Amino acid sequence: MTTRQFPSEFVWGAATAAYQVEGAAAEDGKGRSIWDTFCEVPGVIVDGSTGAVACDQYHRYAEDVSIMAELGLGAYRFSISWPRVQPDGRGAANPRGLDYYRRLVDELRAHDIEPYATLYHWDLPQALQDAGGWPVRDTAYRFADYVELVTEVLGDGVSNWITLNEPMVAANAGYGDGIHAPGIRDLDASLAATHHLLLGHGLGLAALRGRMRPGSRCGITLNQTITDLASAAPADAAAARRVDGHNNRMYLDPVLTGTYPADMVDLFGASRFAFVREGDLELIGRPIDFLGVNYYRRSLVRATSGVDGQTSGVLKAEVILPQDVDVTAVGWPVQADGLRDVLVHLTKQYPGLPPLMVTENGAAFADPEPASGTVDDPRRIAYLHRHIGATHDALEAGVDVRGYFVWSLVDNFEWAEGYTARFGIVHVDYASQQRTIKSSGRWYGKVARTGTLPDPVTQAEHVAKVDLS
Repeated sequence: MTTRQFPSEFVWGAATAAYQVEGAAAEDGKGRSIWDTFCEVPGVIVDGSTGAVACDQYHRYAEDVSIMAELGLGAYRFSISWPRVQPDGRGAANPRGLDYYRRLVDELRAHDIEPYATLYHWDLPQALQDAGGWPVRDTAYRFADYVELVTEVLGDGVSNWITLNEPMVAANAGYGDGIHAPGIRDLDASLAATHHLLLGHGLGLAALRGRMRPGSRCGITLNQTITDLASAAPADAAAARRVDGHNNRMYLDPVLTGTYPADMVDLFGASRFAFVREGDLELIGRPIDFLGVNYYRRSLVRATSGVDGQTSGVLKAEVILPQDVDVTAVGWPVQADGLRDVLVHLTKQYPGLPPLMVTENGAAFADPEPASGTVDDPRRIAYLHRHIGATHDALEAGVDVRGYFVWSLVDNFEWAEGYTARFGIVHVDYASQQRTIKSSGRWYGKVARTGTLPDPVTQAEHVAKVDLS
C-alpha cells in the first residue's frame, strides 16, 4: 500500500444535524419539532433521552468551530432547524433563530471554514405535522417559503446549500415504519411523503436559485447503498431489484431524470401515485449543482413471503447481515468497498451526473472514556482509512467526487438510538459538555490538512498495531 494524494481542491469536512447537536429546544422563540414530540413517547428512544440539550452547540458553537479549525477541517455541514426559524412552519421568521445561524456562519468564515447548510434534516415543525405533515402537499410549499426566509438572511454568507437530507429515511422511517418521528406506520402516507419531500426539494431549489448569490451551489443529499444478492436464486435477484428501487431509484430517478421508476409504480400501483400533478416531476428534476451521497453500508437482500400492508411486505424482501464481516456498535456491517461501488455505479447509471460529495460517512463504536486528554479509538481510524481509501479508488476510476464529510464532528443524539451510539471524532461528556478530541479526530485532521491518505502501517504510528489495510 502506498500513500494516496487527493486533489488540492478536494473538500474535507465534518457533518452534524440541528436536533442532534444544538439543544436549546425551547430557547429564543424556537417552536416544537416532530422530534420534540416523538421523544416524549415512551419506548421509542433506546435510552429514553431527547435532544433538548444534546451537545448544547447553540451555546457552544464557537468552541466547536475552534476545534474544527484546530484539526484543519475546511468545511462544516450543519443543518438549520426549521422550527427555530419559523416556530409554526409558516409566517414571519423568528429573528433570534436566524441570528444564531448568522453568528455560526460568521464564526465559520472567520476561521476559513466553508459552511455547507442543510435546510431540512428531519425536524419538521410540529404545527405542520398537526396539519398533516409531509403526506400533505401544502407542506412542500411551506418549505419553499422557509427556504426564502433563510436565504434572504444567510445567502451572503453561505455558498453551498443542501435542500434535504435523506428524504428516503424521513419518508419511510417516519411515515412508513414509524421508528422515527412522527412515528406513523402507513404505506400510503410514506409514498405521499416521498413525493412531497421531493416536491419541496424542487420548490426549495427554485427559491434558492432566485436568491442565492452568484457562484453559489445547491444540491440534495441522498443515502445510497449497493444491493447484494443473498443467493443466485431468481427470487433473491428480484427482491434485490425491488429494494434498490425503493431505497435508491425512487429518489435518484426523480431528481436526476424527472421520472419515477416504472417498476416501482407498477409494484405499488399507479393509483397510489395520484398525488403527482402535472409539472411536479419537471420541477423535481431541475438541474442540481452537486449530489450529496451518504453511505454507511451495503444491503444484502433475500426474498421473503412478506406481510400484506407493510412496506416490507410489498417488497417481499429483507436485508440481512452478511457472515464474517465486522460490524459497528449499531450492528451495521463495515464494507468500505460499497462506498467505491456506489460512487462508480452512480456515474455509470446516470449520464450527465453532477459532481458528487460524500456528505456523510462514519461509524459508531464503543469508545473508552477520555484519558490523558484524548480518546483512543483505533477502530474508527481503521474505518475512516478504508472508506477514504474507497473514495480515492472512485476518483482513480474517473468519478467526479469533490469532497468527504465525516459523520460526525461530535458525539450526539443519534435519533432512535439516543445517546447510546457515539459516532463523533470528538468525544462529548453529556453531563459537563466537555469536548475531547479523539485519536480519530487527530488522524482525520492530518488527512484533511495534507490531502494525503497515508500508508497506515508506516505513517499512522499511534495506531501501528492496528490492521488498517
